[in-house]
Amino acid sequence: MSLKSSEKTGTNEVTIEFSIDAAAFADANLKAYNKAKKNISIPGFRKGKASKAFIEKYYGESVFYDDALEIAFPDAYTAAVEEAGLDVVDNPFDLDIKSIGKDGVELSCKVTVKPEIEIGEYKGLEAEKETVSVSEKDVEDELKKRQEDNARLVDIDDRAVRDGDIVNINYEGFNEGVPFDGGKAEEYDLTIGSGQFIPGFEEKIIGHSIGEEFDIDVTFPEEYHAEELAGKPVVFKIKINGIKVKEMPELDDDFAKDISEFDTLDELKADIEKSIKDNRQSEADKEFESQLLNAVANTVKGEIPQCMIEKAIDDMINDFDYRLKMQGLDFATYVKYMGMSEESVRDTYKERAEKDVKLMLALEKIVSLENIEATAEEIEEQYNKIADAYGMKAENIKNTVSEKTVKSDIVNKKAVDLIVKNAKAVAPSEKTEEKTEENTEEKAAEEPEKATESDTDKSSEEAPEEETPAEE
Repeated sequence: MSLKSSEKTGTNEVTIEFSIDAAAFADANLKAYNKAKKNISIPGFRKGKASKAFIEKYYGESVFYDDALEIAFPDAYTAAVEEAGLDVVDNPFDLDIKSIGKDGVELSCKVTVKPEIEIGEYKGLEAEKETVSVSEKDVEDELKKRQEDNARLVDIDDRAVRDGDIVNINYEGFNEGVPFDGGKAEEYDLTIGSGQFIPGFEEKIIGHSIGEEFDIDVTFPEEYHAEELAGKPVVFKIKINGIKVKEMPELDDDFAKDISEFDTLDELKADIEKSIKDNRQSEADKEFESQLLNAVANTVKGEIPQCMIEKAIDDMINDFDYRLKMQGLDFATYVKYMGMSEESVRDTYKERAEKDVKLMLALEKIVSLENIEATAEEIEEQYNKIADAYGMKAENIKNTVSEKTVKSDIVNKKAVDLIVKNAKAVAPSEKTEEKTEENTEEKAAEEPEKATESDTDKSSEEAPEEETPAEE
């Protein structure tokens, strides 16, 4: 196998000519024969028992050429691409077989290669960065959440329902004396004042006691999603089965000891403050880095092959499909449920995919310009990190993740660090209405799946269940 020639024949397009030598093609012919012989019938032979020579004599010596070429092509093509030093980004096309026979194969094909690009400044960039702070209220709010999480429910049997109580009820709704679908439940826990049910429902339970059975009159909102109930006055028959209240623990040193490794409430507060600050700092750092990388991607000049953008979209959709399957759905079901087409979903990813491809090319350019490399120690460390993340042995990871991929991740991360290290953080400017609209549009283009993830949650959690018309 050898490369004959490599010639640029278009923007990001190269035509390569190469050959498969006689020995390699003969070996592929033999493999093709062994694969096909069990299905070949020749008069005078039992099925699958005719020799290769006899089959070639009976059907012609080229009988296995197509299958042999399919077997031999991948290795020959890969060797030719490597010898030509090409960075191919898509499958070959326009295959031309110039000659094929016992002497081997002469052929050519076209390939799409990674584009040559230019980038602008990537050092000394400026981006907005929030100054992180934590207020006493932030800490108190977090303490309150932890207090709520550790509250216990206490049964109440000596008084009527009050605002804030958790009541267990049976209810059934009637429209003009007729029960309506979804308007009935038993042993239902409802927090009074939560606004979970339609206006008036919860308030009219206040003042009633355990064991009471009574009717309440309410009217569904005009904009209610079930048209047959929208704006209609209805009657709900209610029975109260039980009343509970949340008993909150005292915020003191004992509370801190019970829920944490700290001995005092002050120590717990200090830890909460640090945790909030660290999280906010991390978010600020990520946002700062994101702005810088967007700026670098926007400086890329060059014609990007459409196949690279399409592949980036494929990767995004495959990732989205994986996350949907974790919720018991799949991409095809999601598209159908949302009343969309696969093409329209792909369109929502297009702008983000193009930015991602440009950023990848920009980082590779910076790696080249700055002579950034990955050491053997860094590669080994990265394999170990991946292995730890997946609970596997590093050797097994090495069999599935190529060293080239690991190197690329390491050097690209170094390029990102270089951009961030050489950038300047500036205080956030006051957002104008125009800037807010621009950011909203950009976010929607960059992260279309976020708009759909909430819908996905709805489809997986709500769609299969019967709705309760009493609920808002």
